[in-house]
Amino acid sequence: MNSEELKERTKQFAHDCVKLSLDLNKNQLGSHIAGQLIRCSTSVAANYRASCLAQSKASFISKISIVLEEVDESAFWLEFIIDEALLEKSHVAPLLKEANELTAIFYSSRKTARRS
Repeated sequence: MNSEELKERTKQFAHDCVKLSLDLNKNQLGSHIAGQLIRCSTSVAANYRASCLAQSKASFISKISIVLEEVDESAFWLEFIIDEALLEKSHVAPLLKEANELTAIFYSSRKTARRS
């Protein structure tokens, strides 16, 4: 997967998380989780784009580490939604799978960058 495809994939992940967030109840818990999930999932896409423009290896590693933290946080909130039965698991599971796949991709990217 090239960087342009990954830019699109992370942006789609953000869109899908925003849409899922809008399905949460508008009570205190639902609003809190929606805000957190929207923040971290959109940060994945925005910070990945920034990592593609990094001017040094150290800058790339720093930016991709932020992406990795944000996608892992997204996975946490998706797991929390499932744990609390705030939405049907079948509705959340595909996004959790994508978060886990993106986590693996960015972990591998960071590991490769550190070795080279």
